[in-house]
Amino acid sequence: MILGEFEKVTEQINAGKNRLRFMDLFAGGGGLSEGFIRGGFQPVVHVEMDPSACYTLKTRMARHWLVENKREDVYYDYLNRKISRDDFYKKVPENILSSVINKEIGENTIKEIFKTIDKIIDNDNIDLIIGGPPCQAYSLIGRSSDSKKMANDARNYLYKYYTMFLEKYKPAYFVFENVLGLLSAKDGENNLYFDMMKKLFKKTGYEVEHKILCASDYGVLQKRKRIILVGKRGGATGFYPEPDMLNPGVLVNEVFSDLPVLSAGEGSDEPCKVRSYTRQWLYKSKIKNDDYPVTLHQARPHTRTDLEIYRRVVKSWNNGHKRLVYHTLPKTLKTRKNLTAFMDRYKIVEGDLPSCHTILAHIAKDGHYYIHPDITQNRSITPREAARLQSFPDDYFFEAEKVNASRLAVFRQIGNAVPVLMAEAIAQKLMETCNG
Repeated sequence: MILGEFEKVTEQINAGKNRLRFMDLFAGGGGLSEGFIRGGFQPVVHVEMDPSACYTLKTRMARHWLVENKREDVYYDYLNRKISRDDFYKKVPENILSSVINKEIGENTIKEIFKTIDKIIDNDNIDLIIGGPPCQAYSLIGRSSDSKKMANDARNYLYKYYTMFLEKYKPAYFVFENVLGLLSAKDGENNLYFDMMKKLFKKTGYEVEHKILCASDYGVLQKRKRIILVGKRGGATGFYPEPDMLNPGVLVNEVFSDLPVLSAGEGSDEPCKVRSYTRQWLYKSKIKNDDYPVTLHQARPHTRTDLEIYRRVVKSWNNGHKRLVYHTLPKTLKTRKNLTAFMDRYKIVEGDLPSCHTILAHIAKDGHYYIHPDITQNRSITPREAARLQSFPDDYFFEAEKVNASRLAVFRQIGNAVPVLMAEAIAQKLMETCNG
């Protein structure tokens, strides 16, 4: 899009005739997208390889359509299990569901993806592209566990396909999110992927600026740091839309305050009855909405050994914020063979602090790193609690490819997501930049 066309779009927005349209690549469960929708942008296309995440995106896009058309009762019935997923999807136009493309972005699929997108947008503009490739190849943890430091991992080069979308659709801006390890990850010839990435973006016609943002600065009760690159078509600089900071003034325990008390193995993915809540933050953050039921509050079962370790972890934290180190456990509780790495593999969610440690996709494998701070519940956190820590609203329903499948797909989507409040803060500032 040339500058004049972009200014025309901006005028239409100011006149209330249009909204800036965006495409989400490597969309995952939709945290970044949800934030940009809240920020006033219009979703047009989502591309994601994980079938479960695609169902989540379809459900969320269906929900947005139903709300816009004053048919929220249909979504309410779905969350309350009064209608099946198939019947729910029949209540919305097919083009809403087909805007979610379940394809892996790669050499063998990109032409087909372009063809599908062209049909969806029907010669209309894409004003913004958002999304970031899978981060495992750039992450410090991933590189430390791989003998070749992930140098041969094909995911290192997914940014090249991202660039192909920029070349074809020429959005005015793009927002690219990834882990901090991107700044130090190198290929086999000791070249920084980050430098190669910026050079390619510039060659494609985009000036790029970046900052490291921490989610806790934008209302999220979590110390999640990410690198956020913003590209602008043309040669201008000094355009980075630095979000406004927000201090919620509450502790992490606020997230758990109205959810039903559960022991390990209890709960359900179906609607639950919440406890009384008389404060304001859950409403102000848009997490809590009394018009919709709360789902996915189901605790994992745990072994007796793990439950005893969990109890010790919470007791240690409550006794002066002391972390339990694995090698200090009695021999009867040491079931792991590796006694030299990941000594903090059991960790409490710090309920009495303003923010907790980062929620990661590893939560799909076990809950040891995310132990509930209430020692009487003695368990790891539920999907809904993890979603709240990522600032997803309670009416955000995470799907699995197979209905009523395991919680693994849900936890993975939540752990990989960009916190919604952080994404919204970025989107609001970018919208100001676009309209300025």
